[in-house]
Amino acid sequence: MDLQSLVVFLLIGLVAGWVAGQVMRGQGFGVVGNLVVGVVGALAGGYLFSLLQIRAGGAVGEFFTALAGAIVLLFVVGVLRRT
Repeated sequence: MDLQSLVVFLLIGLVAGWVAGQVMRGQGFGVVGNLVVGVVGALAGGYLFSLLQIRAGGAVGEFFTALAGAIVLLFVVGVLRRT
C-alpha cells in the first residue's frame, strides 16, 4: 500500500466513523473515538464483506464497506458495554 492509498483509506475511515456515530446515536465514543472506530471499522468491514463474498469497488464502495464495519463495531461494543 503506497502513501496515497493509506491517506485515502484513513480519510474514508474517519468519515465513515463520524457517519456511523451519527447513525448509532448513544452507542459511540464521542467524535474522536468514533473517528478511530471508523478506521478500525474499515478494516472490519473489509473482512466482513470478504466473508460474505461482497465486492464493493471504488471510493463509494470503500466508504460503504467502512461504514458497515463501523456500525457493526459500534453495535457490538455497545452490547458489550451494557453487560
